[in-house]
Amino acid sequence: MAGEFWLDDEQWAVISPLLPTNQPGAHRTDDRRVISGIIHVLRSGCRWQDCPSCYGPSTTIYNRFHRWSAKGIWRRLFESLVQTTDRDIHMIDSTTAKAHRSAAGGKGGRMPKQLVDREAADRQKSMLLSMVVAVQSRCE
Repeated sequence: MAGEFWLDDEQWAVISPLLPTNQPGAHRTDDRRVISGIIHVLRSGCRWQDCPSCYGPSTTIYNRFHRWSAKGIWRRLFESLVQTTDRDIHMIDSTTAKAHRSAAGGKGGRMPKQLVDREAADRQKSMLLSMVVAVQSRCE
């Protein structure tokens, strides 16, 4: 499939020692394959469900991204990658476009739920895309 992203051997050599090991559960989908799928989704902007099957089940890709975000693994990966460079400046860039409340039909319900949802929406979701840039620049 055109436009697929795969971590090359040099990028994987930088990332793999930083990943958690000995995870319990059934047979795991290969981390390299899943991370390549996560990066594909983040770079292309497609929905998790639309991620090509060559990366593994879309639920696995989303769950791994979500669980690792909650455990702070992406942050630790990024911080470790930043320490491996000799650059003085490291920047993170994110572009968002806030839509008007009524653009999606608006939220109904009680005010406390709206406040909780707003807090959850304001939380930082991931630093993965910046990590990809850091890995690529380190490998160049």
